[in-house]
Amino acid sequence: MNDPSKMYVKNKIPSVEDIFRAQKLMDKAAVRKTPLSKSNTFSTIARTNIFLKFESFQRTGSFKVRGAYAKINSLTDEQYKSGIIAASAGNHAQGVAYAAQRRNIKCNIVMPKNASPAKVAATRSYGANVILSGDTYDESWKTADSLSREYGYSIIHAFDDPIVISGQGTIGLELMEDLKDIDKIYLPVGGGGLASGVSLAIKARRPNVKIIGVESKQFPAMKKSIDHGSLCDIKGGFSIADGISVKSPGELTFEICSKYLDDIVTIDDVAIVETMFMLMEREKVVVEPAGAASLAYILSNSKVRNNQNIISILSGGNIDMYLLGQIVSKGLMQMGRLVKIFIQLPDKPGALKNVVDKIAELSVNIVQVEHDRLSSNVAAGSAGVYLSLELENEKHSRKLLDFLKQEKMVFKIVP
Repeated sequence: MNDPSKMYVKNKIPSVEDIFRAQKLMDKAAVRKTPLSKSNTFSTIARTNIFLKFESFQRTGSFKVRGAYAKINSLTDEQYKSGIIAASAGNHAQGVAYAAQRRNIKCNIVMPKNASPAKVAATRSYGANVILSGDTYDESWKTADSLSREYGYSIIHAFDDPIVISGQGTIGLELMEDLKDIDKIYLPVGGGGLASGVSLAIKARRPNVKIIGVESKQFPAMKKSIDHGSLCDIKGGFSIADGISVKSPGELTFEICSKYLDDIVTIDDVAIVETMFMLMEREKVVVEPAGAASLAYILSNSKVRNNQNIISILSGGNIDMYLLGQIVSKGLMQMGRLVKIFIQLPDKPGALKNVVDKIAELSVNIVQVEHDRLSSNVAAGSAGVYLSLELENEKHSRKLLDFLKQEKMVFKIVP
C-alpha cells in the first residue's frame, strides 16, 4: 500500500493527479508559492498583457527545488540512510542539497570542474559533499551514475524522472490558481523537466492554452529532437544561458514535450542580455540568463496579440556576480546607452578640454577618461583619448556620433 506521506507516480508519465499530490506534500517552509505579476513595462513593449512568474524568488533561487523536494519525499527509509547523489552545474545542485538538508539526508553533488565557484560554494553551504568531476554536465552525470552503483546512493535526476517532473508541474497549478484566462505560456527548455511538468498540468485542465518552449540557439536539443521525431545529440556552442545548455533532452521529457508543447523557438545571447538588463532596471529583479530566455523571445518577437494574456516563467535568479557586472555593461552598450570611443587629438594644451566641453554640451555624461601618448596606434605629436560615455538611448548615441563627424574628429568606436 502506498504511504500517503510519500510521493509516488504510478505510471511512467505523471498525471495531473500526481502533480496535485506533489503540491499537497510540498512543505511550505521549504517550497514557496511564487508570485505572478503583470508587468506594465513589458506589456507596453509587447503590446499585450505580459505576466511574469517569479521562480527566481523560489528557495535556492530556482524552480529546481520543487522537483528535488518531490523526489526526495518519495524515498524509502532505507534509501534515506544510504544517501543521495545528483549531477548538476548549479541550480539542481542547490535544490537537491537544500531539500536533503531539510530532511537530514547525506547528499553528494557531482559538478563540472569548471562550475561557477559561487554555485559550488552555495551548494556546499547547504551541507552537500561536492565532487568536482568532468568538464561538462554529461561527464559529471557519468561520475554520479558510477558512484551511485558503487555506494548505493539514490540518484536525483535533474529532469528525466516522473516524480521530479511532477514537482516542477506544481508551477502550472499555481499559474491556473492565479490567472483565470491564460492564452500562452512561454518557458525555458533545457533538459525539459520544467516544460514537461507545466504542460502536463496545464493541458489537463486548460487544453486550449498554448505552451511554447524557448531554447538557446546554441543548444536547440529539444527542438531538433522533436523535428526529427527521435532523440538527438547536438554538439552545441557557447551560451551564457548555461541552465538550458543541454546537449540532449531526456527520454521521458522528450516524449512529453513532443505531445504537449505547441511550439519550440530559439533565442540568442544578445536578446537575453538586453532582457536581463531591462528586468534589473525596470522590474528591479535579477534573473539568470536561462531564466530570462522566455521573456527575451517575447520581447524580440513583438507583434500585436489582440490583448492576450501571456505568461513568461522566469525560472531562476542565480548568477555569478562577475557575469552580472558584464551583463550590466553589455546591456548598456547594446541599448546605445554606453559608448566607448577613441579620439586622436593634437598633443597640445587645451585639446582634450575642448573636446570634453563640446561633448558635455550634448548632455553626455563622461564616465571614464584614459589618456594615451605611448601606444603604437598613436601618431607622434598626437595623443589618444579613450572616453567611456553614458547616454540616454540609441538616438542620443547617434546624435553624438553625428556631432563628432561634423567636427571632423578622428575617432572610432571601441567594442
